[in-house]
Parts: sequence; structure tokens; C-alpha cells
Amino acid sequence: MTNRISAALLLLSLILIVSCKPKASTTTAASTDKKPTPAPAAPLVDSLTEIQAKAEKGDAKAQHKLGSAYAKGEAVTKDAVEAAKWYRKAAEQNLPQAQNSLGLCYDEGKGVTQDAIEAAAWYRKAADQGHADAQFNLGLCYASGAGVKKDESEAVNWYRKAAEQNFAEAQYNLGVCYDDGEGVAKDAVQAVKWYTLAASQGNANAAEFSADLVKTLTPEQIAVAKKMSDEYKPKLAH
Repeated sequence: MTNRISAALLLLSLILIVSCKPKASTTTAASTDKKPTPAPAAPLVDSLTEIQAKAEKGDAKAQHKLGSAYAKGEAVTKDAVEAAKWYRKAAEQNLPQAQNSLGLCYDEGKGVTQDAIEAAAWYRKAADQGHADAQFNLGLCYASGAGVKKDESEAVNWYRKAAEQNFAEAQYNLGVCYDDGEGVAKDAVQAVKWYTLAASQGNANAAEFSADLVKTLTPEQIAVAKKMSDEYKPKLAH
């Protein structure tokens, strides 16, 4: 019996070791299918009871906070359906962060039936209000043809709007578009500019791509790219 128990414990240990190994990197040139995690709602400064009371009275920001609490299991039991319900209430009041969050629910099938068309529609509502996360997400939709007709130039359009608000993932993807000539004329100097800006925010892929691309540029081109990145100033959402 002792030998059987020891063997079972050894097998369990091996399983745990294997399952804890990091996944191999599958990074590609540009992300076209992964949506960023939604920007977190403001911390629960008010008690959950107060937030719920405000949400039930129709306060859109409180509704979004409550949805976020259910999505993360913060002070309540995690419940994707409840999260989507409260996101929807806030989204229908035209709160852009809630519209983006609801879009992600549809995108990933969390709390609602997965629906790429609905996801893109909600992203667009938020993107039209200048929400950078949603602009990037809508760009991904156009790049992959998820919920919309595939259109690389439209993907560039939405990446640019988010990139101009200093959204690092969008800056990286915009750099890739210029690097590869996808949806925009190929332009190595512009690519380096956007890679540099993304890299300055910790995007490792952008740093790697920029370093490789710079090797192909003339000193004059490198100087222009540096000047453009140095002079870059983020735009505020309208």
C-alpha cells in the first residue's frame, strides 16, 4: 500500500511540474486576433452596496464598476452573465468604457453568446467616442475580418487613432503595417517611429523589430525617425 501511495504522489508531482512549465512563445509580427484586457474600472472606493445602489438608480459609471466587479469576482462571486448585464446597462447609456467591455464579452463569449458582429458594433460605438482600447480592438476586427469585412486600410485607420493616444499595442501594430506595407504604403522610417514609441512603453517585440529595421536605414533616415518619435505628442480623446 505504501509503495502505491508513493508512486501516486510521484506521478502527481510530475503532472504538476509539467503543467507549470511556461508556454512556448507564439508571437507573430503583429497581433491581429488578441484583444487587450479591458482597462480596469476605478477601484471600489465606495462599498459594493453603495455601488449597487447607484447602479440600480441608473448611474452608468457605477453600472460599469459593478459589471467589472462581477467580471473579476471582486467583492462578489465571479459571474460573467451578471457582468455582461451591467456592462450593457452602462453601454446603452453611451458610456464608452462599458461599450468596449461589452464588445469584449461578445468577442470572447463571456456572459453572452459569442458574436463577432455584435462585438465589432460595440467597439465602434466606443471607438467613435475616442476610446483608445476600442479603436485598437476595432482595428483588429478589420485586420482579421472579424464581424466586419476585412479591410487593411481601415485597420490602419483605427490603429492610428489609438496609437496617437499613446496606446502601445496600436503603435506596435501600426509600425508593423508600415514595415510590411499592409493597408498603407511601406515606409521604414514611419515603422521605426511607431516601433520606438511602443518600445518606450515596454513593448519588447517593437524594440526587437526596431533594432532589426534600423540596420537597413541610412544615418539620415535614422535621424528623421528619431526626430519624429522625439517630437511625438499624444492626442487627447475627443
